[in-house]
Amino acid sequence: MSSASEVETAWGADRPESTPGSKKSDPILVVDGIRRTFGGLTAVDVDHLEIQRNKITALIGPNGAGKTTFFNLITGFDAPDAGSWSYNGEPMSSLAPHKVALKGMVRTFQLTKALARLSVIENMKLGAQNQKGENLFRAMMRGWKDEERANEERADALLKRFKMDHMREEFAGGLSGGQRKLLEMARALMTEPDLIMLDEPMAGVNPALTQSLLGHVKELRDEGRTVVFVEHDMDVVRDISDWVVVMAEGKIIAEGTHEEIGKNRQVIDAYLGSHHDEDLTFDDEEE
Repeated sequence: MSSASEVETAWGADRPESTPGSKKSDPILVVDGIRRTFGGLTAVDVDHLEIQRNKITALIGPNGAGKTTFFNLITGFDAPDAGSWSYNGEPMSSLAPHKVALKGMVRTFQLTKALARLSVIENMKLGAQNQKGENLFRAMMRGWKDEERANEERADALLKRFKMDHMREEFAGGLSGGQRKLLEMARALMTEPDLIMLDEPMAGVNPALTQSLLGHVKELRDEGRTVVFVEHDMDVVRDISDWVVVMAEGKIIAEGTHEEIGKNRQVIDAYLGSHHDEDLTFDDEEE
């Protein structure tokens, strides 16, 4: 597990302030004034958030805090009522999901999106970007077979890295929940992204595969990539996160290291209620 000293060493002199919306030295993603409502319910209301490049940032919060909706907005799967965001300094607010992925920002889903009736290797090859066969004119030109061969070789290398190569020809629909999570993460890397957003990557995964997934997430950072992940398991957050962002009722209420977040009274109240450590009177129970 990551100790406080390890976190300090990882940040060095670039360590940001532990305040909501704090400035980062080299942000890859900057969000300003994003708001999303559903009827009378405000699901997301983020004034300002910066995600530091080449770090693992955990996005946590109680159920209904707006974490997945926030992911949907940033990656183009939903449209905000207001606000803007930029990736690598480039405005991203009006881009469709596939164009967001082409820019180098990809995401996985809480419920995996593997194509069940395609094999594992076919699912992997679908992740490659700008393939000649996707365009009628380019498909008629020479070179697409070489490209297809190169994509398959890259897919096989990723399957081997994720220890999924023995499942290469299996239908994706026959994989376990944990194996589908591995497949989705491996397929995301076919796009060669700079920023990977993982929505509850450990949910429903058995302990053995959880350790494998944790190792793969750390490897992504070691390769120079940036990771943002939603998670409820605080042991996972403690193990792999460099920075933690806390959402509650759609807002960012805290940022900091996992040690700081664990001691933050506002975070504890958001999870357990503001009177969690007080005895209820009879009148309180009636109310």
